Amino acid sequence: MRAIGQDGFGGPEVLKMIEVERPEPGPAEVLVRVHAAGVNPTDSWHRASGGLAGAVIRLGWDVSGVIESVGPGVTTLAPGDEVFGMPRHPLPAGTYAEYVSSPARHLVRKPAGLTHVQAAALPLAALTAWQALVDVAEVRPGQRVLIHAAAGGVGHLAVQIAKARGAYVIGTARSAKHDFLRELGADELVDYTKADFETAVEPVDVVIDAIGGAYGPRSLRTLRPGGVLVSLASPAEAYLTDEARPLGLRAAFMAVEADQAGMREIAALAEAGLLRPEIDTVLPLEEAAKAHELGDTRRTTGKIVLSVTD
Repeated sequence: MRAIGQDGFGGPEVLKMIEVERPEPGPAEVLVRVHAAGVNPTDSWHRASGGLAGAVIRLGWDVSGVIESVGPGVTTLAPGDEVFGMPRHPLPAGTYAEYVSSPARHLVRKPAGLTHVQAAALPLAALTAWQALVDVAEVRPGQRVLIHAAAGGVGHLAVQIAKARGAYVIGTARSAKHDFLRELGADELVDYTKADFETAVEPVDVVIDAIGGAYGPRSLRTLRPGGVLVSLASPAEAYLTDEARPLGLRAAFMAVEADQAGMREIAALAEAGLLRPEIDTVLPLEEAAKAHELGDTRRTTGKIVLSVTD
């Protein structure tokens, strides 16, 4: 089968089309014929980071497709089912391919109202937003939530999930993206290139920060007593836990995990029309390098998706 791989580390140019053996599903696994695969910043990080010399690395976690076959012990899915999810994260999954094997319980049925391209845009980014807002911050109706990089892959989904939870949502983004974010339900917007969000925003209960660096300490200063900062940027942001405690605040770095219960909640929101992914660009599998070039600019709105079968 065709897949995207790399035998070196660096820029998008290291990605190339390769031929590999089609996987077989093991116990409690399924084989998915991939229709579309989402592209995420974490894919670019793995592309550029060091590893074993001479090893062929496969990228991609987001997948939407059709069950081709099932391994021993699978009872929840059957051949022909349309599914989507984030297999194996943070272990390699290799969804930039024509087929991928996955633990059955890392996938859920695709909402009928979503195309495979739309569904492939959701898993990693939407699970990140869901786990940050619901599992970590425990957002409740009426709370004020500040979302940095609100028009990005995680951010635009976090805006919608927070609204679905009954929150008042404030986003930081360039002015050109404000109309888009208002359509998604954002209540208040700050252009970070023209205003300091620390002074422009009244105190909030929750901050979701996918940027990191100076944004972490600055965000702590926007929180009400008892407020929560969830950092998604890097493990280096874990120091904020100690910074927050003396201020009567809570801070945590969060890494997304495979989560079937969370995926079912995401599917339910999509079915109800409360969650829709914005697709910035769709490219064929063979143009994975171009997809990474676009993603590396950090200027896209929503998600980039590779179309494999569609």
